[in-house]
Amino acid sequence: MPQRKTATFTYNLVRSKRRSLSLGISEDGTITVRVPERFPAAEADRFVEEHRDWITEKRAERMRQKALRPVYTEEERKRGKILAGKIFEEKCRIFSERMGVTYGNISIREQKTRWGSCSARGNLNFNWKAALMPEEIQDYLVVHELSHRIEMNHSPGFWAVVEQQIPDYQRRREWLKKNGGNY
Repeated sequence: MPQRKTATFTYNLVRSKRRSLSLGISEDGTITVRVPERFPAAEADRFVEEHRDWITEKRAERMRQKALRPVYTEEERKRGKILAGKIFEEKCRIFSERMGVTYGNISIREQKTRWGSCSARGNLNFNWKAALMPEEIQDYLVVHELSHRIEMNHSPGFWAVVEQQIPDYQRRREWLKKNGGNY
């Protein structure tokens, strides 16, 4: 991935088949700019400089989150994965019956940016740290992933499926956005 430098920042420039520009800051503070394939690099530099304040603010926020996040020992991770496996297997069984959906395998992982995912084949992945969260948040995560068995997107139809099981899903989703970085 080519790196570029502006007067203020060094960033990664990613070209792809897209129509718009995007700017992202990773957990370690790395800046990534995604641009259409033929987009001029000098324009990407200007884009970065135009967003200097936002980048500085987001980098500081990421560093604060990282400093506050607990560090787990290997033994804690191992026990957490076992606990998460038990929790999510039981919750998936219960909610899949209620929702009338099936699923494949359940995997427990340590993901940096996701709490759960559902593959096209119906395999479910959950972040073991979600086992440390309140039960209502775990329920939301399970229903969210199982809802992808009906709607494999985040369309209004998908959210309607989630809402059938979790009427206050928006509150739980906000809690996860606000507090998820603390785990």
